[in-house]
Amino acid sequence: MSTTEIDFYQLLEVSRDADGATIKSAYRKLAMKWHPDRNPGDKECEARFKAISVAYDCLKDPQKRAAYDRYGHAAFTHGGGGGHGQGGQDFGDIGDIFETIFGSAFGGGAGRGARPRRGADLRYDMEIGLEDAFHGKSTEIKVEVSVACDPCGGTGAEPGTSRRGCPTCHGHGKVRAQQGLFVIERACPTCHGRGEIIERPCRACRGEGRVDKVQELQVDVPPGVDNGTRIRLSGKGEAGPMGAPPGDLYIFIHVKAHSVFQREGTALFSRVPLSFTTAALGGTIEIPGLDGETHAITIPAGIQSGKQLRKRGAGMPVLQGRGRGDLVTEIVVETPTHLSARQKELLREFQDTETGDECPESRGFFERLKGAFTS
Repeated sequence: MSTTEIDFYQLLEVSRDADGATIKSAYRKLAMKWHPDRNPGDKECEARFKAISVAYDCLKDPQKRAAYDRYGHAAFTHGGGGGHGQGGQDFGDIGDIFETIFGSAFGGGAGRGARPRRGADLRYDMEIGLEDAFHGKSTEIKVEVSVACDPCGGTGAEPGTSRRGCPTCHGHGKVRAQQGLFVIERACPTCHGRGEIIERPCRACRGEGRVDKVQELQVDVPPGVDNGTRIRLSGKGEAGPMGAPPGDLYIFIHVKAHSVFQREGTALFSRVPLSFTTAALGGTIEIPGLDGETHAITIPAGIQSGKQLRKRGAGMPVLQGRGRGDLVTEIVVETPTHLSARQKELLREFQDTETGDECPESRGFFERLKGAFTS
């Protein structure tokens, strides 16, 4: 039975949507069943009791449970999905806990040192313009990160030497101590659970197997990215200690505000001021798009402020998909503020010809207002 297959909910025999009271009740029932005092000398019962205790300790805590539901056991490993890089709490290596609990009962873990821990995942925040989000871009970034030590190849041992089995735990990585009815198994204090020791540590990395270095990395930003989009660079995170696999680097995208367009998903919005004569008579305006093309927008006669005109397929591209969103133009009718004497004269002439049908909304409002006070 692989330790990575053990599910906390299955151990407690509850569903994944069980509430806290149900989980607590299930734990009490199982704890009574598997308690070592009720099963003296039964190592499997002792291991099962410890396992359900670990499971309950996680699921009774809302924060730990949320991390476990999202990432599984990886939430509690250094460099896992809920580790330091994501701002989560580090609860230790659950895999090591299960190897300790189930090592003898299920034939796993015995005679082995601790598994090498994967390096931590790292985060890099990248700010780009809306044009880059539209077209995509390829750029280089510089990241200071721990990488495998070149002289020792990540082993931590001085070149020409090697690590040897720990004399304290004999390569097991763990030591046992009797405490009453329980046998407590802990990481070996000499080798810290590795099962091996380094007699001559590498001088370049002081036995750590990794050193800090500034790396230049190529990042390809695909078209259509938005705020919060993550780009994963596999194996470009922090190197693991003693030659363990590296973590990943996550690029978080932040799109700067644009002077003309506002974005909502794949739609691009713009507010366009329109002269009152064009709004009254209608016409055509041209909007330059992020795609480098000029988009003609037809203005119907009598358009009002706040009206939105939509052009299909002229907005942002769909991320890792086909097609584009829409270009939405919101009309703002502008009243002239600096009129010549002739323009004022023409407007007065127009005013003299008004019947009230030219602006039905205005006429209707004042008629309702008059009627409200009259009644």
